[in-house]
Amino acid sequence: MKRSLPPLNGLRAFEAAARHMSFTDAAEELSVTQAAISHQVRGLEQRLGLKLFVRRNRSLLLSEAGQAYLPSVRAAFDQLNEATEKLLQKDKGGNLTVTTTSSFAVKWLVPRLGGFQRSHPEIDVRVSTGTSLVDFSREDVDIGIRYGRGQWSNLLAERLVSEDVMPVCAPSLLKGPNGLKKPADLRRFNLLHIGSFPDDWQVWLTAAGVKGVDASRGVSFDFALAAYQAAMDGLGVALGRNPLVEPDLKAGRLVIPFEFKRSSDFAYYLVYPPEAIRRRKIKAFRDWIVSLSDVAQQAA
Repeated sequence: MKRSLPPLNGLRAFEAAARHMSFTDAAEELSVTQAAISHQVRGLEQRLGLKLFVRRNRSLLLSEAGQAYLPSVRAAFDQLNEATEKLLQKDKGGNLTVTTTSSFAVKWLVPRLGGFQRSHPEIDVRVSTGTSLVDFSREDVDIGIRYGRGQWSNLLAERLVSEDVMPVCAPSLLKGPNGLKKPADLRRFNLLHIGSFPDDWQVWLTAAGVKGVDASRGVSFDFALAAYQAAMDGLGVALGRNPLVEPDLKAGRLVIPFEFKRSSDFAYYLVYPPEAIRRRKIKAFRDWIVSLSDVAQQAA
């Protein structure tokens, strides 16, 4: 059904002027000029073909038509206000779906997530993991953390965590006369590979100036977490990325046998459509996680 509604600005001006019985006070409330209120009310009257006010030199009175119209207009604005408040209250809380990779979720996001829940108990976070690029316009996802160079079309990208790449292994591999002492010793140990980074070892060995080590041999894993677990179990030496191995380094489950680290061009970015930040729960999560990133950068 086609609706033929009067202009919203005219209705707002009429309701405010009728409530205050003053164009001046209505103008102050709506942050416009008195002339604008008068113009909007006159336009509404012309649209309706009825006089809503009786104007006198120093006073303003509702006409009979205005008295009949005002309760319905006021009730409509009250309903709009109530619906808006309910919507905003709902958007303050409810579910917030965050998408990221499983390794970043397990090793970086989840250990910190308790801080956000304590600050925002009204928001229920749902962590969705995967490696595919999410289409925010089609999928039920609010905000994402992606790995890359920070360039995704139609999305804002804020750098969260940079990364260095370095060998990591179990402390036991450093012990004894045949322990891992220098990079050249890698020829005597299994190299643990991560399928999504097939050239990692070759790139690192070249950057470190290490020769005589076959970068292709060793054991391969589809996921980073499996390679790091194998390293913790003493199976060999993996190339760790500091955001993902930091908890295990702090706990002593992994150690860094050599000083050389290779800086990566990639990093983890918070990504979201530009308009999403207007939603309160998304802004709350964004502000929280960016503050963590700022603290980490200051500490570095």
